[in-house]
Amino acid sequence: MLKKALENLGYIAIMLSLGFAVYYYVLNPSSPLKSLNADYSTLSTDALFTSTLPNEKGINQALSQYKGKIVVLNFWATWCPPCREEMPELSELHTEYNDKNVVVLGVAVDELALVNDFAQDSPVSYPLLVAENAGMELSSNLGNHNGALPYTVIINANGKVVQTYLGRIDKSQISQAIRPLLVPK
Repeated sequence: MLKKALENLGYIAIMLSLGFAVYYYVLNPSSPLKSLNADYSTLSTDALFTSTLPNEKGINQALSQYKGKIVVLNFWATWCPPCREEMPELSELHTEYNDKNVVVLGVAVDELALVNDFAQDSPVSYPLLVAENAGMELSSNLGNHNGALPYTVIINANGKVVQTYLGRIDKSQISQAIRPLLVPK
């Protein structure tokens, strides 16, 4: 009886270890394997910086105004719980780094009216833009081949993608990614 219980306990330990390994190396947005194997040189920001998207109030914004800045580009939707969860931290990050040539941009893959309602109920410190379905094509061009949200892209001041994150991110992950990009004053 004891031998059978220990055997079952061993199986449970193996399954937990495998589950942790799958999460850590495959699903985790900051997986060490993703960082080692990431080749961002094929990703182009040309389509992004030539786009014009409306903000949450419907006023068109040329994304070319953000060229030369470090951009934290976050694709999100109002119906996406992890997207909404990370927004307060992105708002803090934008406020903290705004005077260091860093901008956080939220690109909603959603309808203008829904984004407007959301912005009134849950204001953020960074610009919200509405791309509707075209947002998925933009995110795909920037490496989101899974078509999932949230999806965050770090773009350096030279317009090159330097890091991407699929899934919920936090302020410390993004801060760690942008600190090396900052130009010392």
